[in-house]
Amino acid sequence: MTGIDLINMIEEWAPPGVAWDKDNVGLQVGSLRRKVQNIMLSLELNDKVLEQALNKNCNFIFTHHPFLFTPLKRIDTDRDEKSDLIEKLIKNDITLYSAHTNLDFTKDGVSFELAKTLKLTDIDFLVNEDSSQVKLVVFVPQTHIEKLSDEIFKAGGGIIGEYNKCSFRVEGNGTFEGSENTDPAVGNKLNFEVVEEVRLEVLVDKWNLQKVLSTMYKAHPYEEPAYDIYPLRNKNVNYGFGAIGNLAQSMKPDEFMNHVCLSLKTSNLRFTKGRSNKIKKVAVCGGSGSDLLKSAIASGADAFVTADVKYHAFQDAENKILYIDAGHYETEIHALNIVKKKIDSLISERKQKIKVYKYTGSTNPVKFFTK
Repeated sequence: MTGIDLINMIEEWAPPGVAWDKDNVGLQVGSLRRKVQNIMLSLELNDKVLEQALNKNCNFIFTHHPFLFTPLKRIDTDRDEKSDLIEKLIKNDITLYSAHTNLDFTKDGVSFELAKTLKLTDIDFLVNEDSSQVKLVVFVPQTHIEKLSDEIFKAGGGIIGEYNKCSFRVEGNGTFEGSENTDPAVGNKLNFEVVEEVRLEVLVDKWNLQKVLSTMYKAHPYEEPAYDIYPLRNKNVNYGFGAIGNLAQSMKPDEFMNHVCLSLKTSNLRFTKGRSNKIKKVAVCGGSGSDLLKSAIASGADAFVTADVKYHAFQDAENKILYIDAGHYETEIHALNIVKKKIDSLISERKQKIKVYKYTGSTNPVKFFTK
């Protein structure tokens, strides 16, 4: 199995196109063409992570946080730690790949895994992504509707939530008259033709549109397929921000905060009091989720668990929602569990002997001083 095989699986689940525009997701260092030996998973890369990867004979490292985020002006291995790591990666033929906000914004990604870690049920996105899809409408002869639709589905069109191969079809008549330079698949050039056709409609994510169009052109019998692309304002049910769910049993605020500490394996929380004495409905966002505070309140959630909360954001939440800052590392690290599960499944399907390791140390730079 090559790095390309591994990345195709990850990006089918968490496509780079859904990532924040300014993010740097994907290949960071190395090659995706070499065969994968073993795999190391970590929230980010540092010397200790690389050392453990080498000890485990790993030549592929997956991180959530991108190693390269801002452009490098120089690679100075004598003075710069990042440059030194790049040199070590290249010399040891190690590939480094990162899935960041695309993993944040996808179903069963960072926030969903945080919700599961807190034992929430009925989990859904807190806010679905807006205006990230188009409707593709293409006209095809009835004789080719099944072949064309199947190819479009394989290319990623027609996915709505947990449903695949979604489309709408209307039968009608199409007309055309080809010039002397044409070679029509149906009828004859220089002749006015009336053909029984089907109007096929499918939803397509914007970042997948070119792939779907390319597939459509190859599978369509006509020299010049007739099609339309409509921009949509629908909420995308497949991608979004944060997550929301319910506890099996209501808890008092102190009980819930203790539950958060035990679940996330931390002994430190920052919080502000909410309006409710019972916590049942809970919103979460792994990492920095303060921008979702208003949505969490509007959703009717009793508590919102995230990280990197500023002073004035706590003021905005006071007496409205139990607002908990549980730490950036603590709310994201559990996402590696689902990444490992998916990679292990791929390895099993391919009948490979590749091992997947999670870094056993901690890359969390935040420490707490207790007097």
